[in-house]
Amino acid sequence: MKLRAGILLIVISVLTVRGFAQVTNPGTLNGSDSTYVITTAVPFLTISPDARHAALGDAGVATSPDANSTYWNAAKLVFIDKAYGGTFSYTPWLGKIINDMSISYLSGFYKFSREQAVAVSMKYFDLGDITFTTGPNAADITGVFNPREYAFDATYSRLLTENFSVGLTARYIHSNLTGAFSGNGASDARPASTAAADVGVYYTKAMKGAKNSNLSLGATITNIGGKISYSNASNKDFLPTNIRIGGVYTTELDPYNSFSFILDFNKLMVPTVPGNKSVLSGMFGSFSDAPGGAKEEIHEIITNAGVEYWYNKTFAARLGYFLEAKDKGNRKYMTIGLGFRSKKFFGFDMAYLVPTNKRETPLAETLRFSILFQWNKKTVEEESVTD
Repeated sequence: MKLRAGILLIVISVLTVRGFAQVTNPGTLNGSDSTYVITTAVPFLTISPDARHAALGDAGVATSPDANSTYWNAAKLVFIDKAYGGTFSYTPWLGKIINDMSISYLSGFYKFSREQAVAVSMKYFDLGDITFTTGPNAADITGVFNPREYAFDATYSRLLTENFSVGLTARYIHSNLTGAFSGNGASDARPASTAAADVGVYYTKAMKGAKNSNLSLGATITNIGGKISYSNASNKDFLPTNIRIGGVYTTELDPYNSFSFILDFNKLMVPTVPGNKSVLSGMFGSFSDAPGGAKEEIHEIITNAGVEYWYNKTFAARLGYFLEAKDKGNRKYMTIGLGFRSKKFFGFDMAYLVPTNKRETPLAETLRFSILFQWNKKTVEEESVTD
């Protein structure tokens, strides 16, 4: 039997990212077969790239800014109290099964004035080696290919007031799941590319009280862009356009100990039921198109919650939880992690994921790592338009 390698790889990419559950699969809701699990192309874009936020249950739209803000909320970037820096993260994928799949993330920023910052970043998904074959024997092997997907970002962040900022990101996305192979039934599959954009807002303000505390709020819409096709113009898939809103409350118990309580809600702005809709129609219609009505729409909202503890702004301990409705993927897991920041420029984070519903995930029992570098430069007092 011929192996349709291109189709197989696309399915593998979708299934692994969405926890082996994201096939368009009617279920039951309100007594009818009407519940659908949402699918998109290039779902690697939705995977948390860094260990800090991975340990917080994948919450991060309003957390304190760092070099990973280019992914979580571009608007946060301008609030970083360093002049420039960068981060690198590495995540093994399906580590319990194979050892040649991983996600890498690299980001760097530069704050060229008190109220403006720019950044560039790259996310790379290595799917390991795939063998193309027409049969069970070694002589039937026609080649080996390393499928991969990546995204390049350019970000601009602008302070509008002392407490409020906006951010924009332009993104180029490339997905190559079959290479140049044309045999094995994969002649209709080809690499795919498209462009997308993110927009974000961020508000943060110190609160008056007996203890030093701070409230931060954030919102983003990410991966707004044209559909992507692995075959022809008549067969296109939506990008994982996503809306995320959230808040963080931080309180200092004393000069050495502080806690942050983090809560995010996010939802795919993609049609619940696949169909021939435009990008804008699919985005805005995604809030009212679920066959199960308002109840199913609520089920499409994912909850991310986390708690972050810092001692002397040097050592951190983190705990988080990720909750997805049973009929929309059923991903439920707890996350834990540790972090370190030197007084000058270096940081290190690690995270670990534990499923809580006896269901395997691609990141189960996997250690994730991030390193962070941030530097100050000699500052010069300057007048600002926000003063």
